[in-house]
Amino acid sequence: MATPMYAMGKAVRLSRMVNAESGKMMAITVDHATSRGIAPMKGIHDIQGVIDKIVVGRPDAITMTGGIQKRCWGPHVGSGISILHKISNYAPTSPTNDCVFGSVDAAVRYGADAVSMGCMTLGDFQNEQFARIGEVSEYCDKIGMPLIGHVYPKGESVPKEKQASWENIAYCVRSACELGMDVVKTTYTGDPDSMAKVIACVPSSFRVVIQGGDTPKGLQGDDLLMYYMQMTRDALDAGCGGVTMGRWVWDSDDVTALVIALRRLIHKNYSAKECMELFKTVKNEKNYTDYAAL
Repeated sequence: MATPMYAMGKAVRLSRMVNAESGKMMAITVDHATSRGIAPMKGIHDIQGVIDKIVVGRPDAITMTGGIQKRCWGPHVGSGISILHKISNYAPTSPTNDCVFGSVDAAVRYGADAVSMGCMTLGDFQNEQFARIGEVSEYCDKIGMPLIGHVYPKGESVPKEKQASWENIAYCVRSACELGMDVVKTTYTGDPDSMAKVIACVPSSFRVVIQGGDTPKGLQGDDLLMYYMQMTRDALDAGCGGVTMGRWVWDSDDVTALVIALRRLIHKNYSAKECMELFKTVKNEKNYTDYAAL
């Protein structure tokens, strides 16, 4: 039986944001300003500059809003990097309810390979967010556009200390799958065994990727970088299908070097230690073009 054209469209677009060799996905996000405020997000104050630096490191994809893409992506059309078109965000004044401000049709016009939208589960606004996701998911299926969820258990019923528990992360992941999403970005549970339990709650064809998350208190410099590198290594070993990370990457003093090193951790199975060593080498030598190919 021939593959339906809408399914073919999804398959083509999904393949462009996943490395063919590793089968993993590496995306960098720059969509934080409306949800977290721009003043604290120093790494993306110069949004054009940071996008330029990320592109040199060659991730598989970048998540951004349509307004930023319209003004900043022109120099990088043809780069081969997929755009994940963000159409919703929460706000500092409404942290548990994502507001939809974009559309799937706009994502198509902008040449995106996926639509991205968020949801805070287990709270007062879960029902409304699930309803919106369902509508967008159905339309994405109709036209062959992948749908990526940023889904976290940060609703009003979840204490902060439970926001990374495997039970709550599994609920987010399974909910995203049940609602028809194709990829879900969520929080790492903190250890490979509990993350593997999360992965076991969804079909093997459903891709789970992790965020970077909030910076642990007391960590900075190389210790902070090693924390995130080891977290990424452990998540991949637990069965995660990649990463969609932002703050810790573009807060680096050498964004391009970090993207280059992280790309090899994800796609070439580098250890956290090897990733750190490569980051320091590239940061020191600034020979970015030598690492254009994996």
